[in-house]
Amino acid sequence: MESSEILSATATIGHDLYLTKLEARSHAINADEPTDAGGKDLGPRPGDFVRMGLASCTAITLRMYANRKGFDVQQIRVKVSNGPFTTKTSYSTDIEITGTLSEDQEARMLQIAKLCPVHKILTNPIEIETQLRTLTGKP
Repeated sequence: MESSEILSATATIGHDLYLTKLEARSHAINADEPTDAGGKDLGPRPGDFVRMGLASCTAITLRMYANRKGFDVQQIRVKVSNGPFTTKTSYSTDIEITGTLSEDQEARMLQIAKLCPVHKILTNPIEIETQLRTLTGKP
């Protein structure tokens, strides 16, 4: 399970404003800023990845549960929104399920949505240790 593993992702940016190559495991994707923020909009912006992480984790967790329980679920759509921020960070998750569920099944799916690993990460206290090293020379 993820909580017992040390997981990492790497972001590398050069001189291109603000194109950043992201790598996690064997996957690579670009992050960027929209053109109105000085980027070229060649990838999602950093905050988009947080929203996409919560949305995808919720959808996957619900799909796993529905499959395990044999629920009649054809499609799951999860939309995560946030902002603007005032005194705290808050997200809104809207889940649409296509299929036939009883009231009890709907209530259980809502409970399960809140148990996805990313939801747990974002709703628990977080500590971030940040270190900086300066390297001389070319990469």
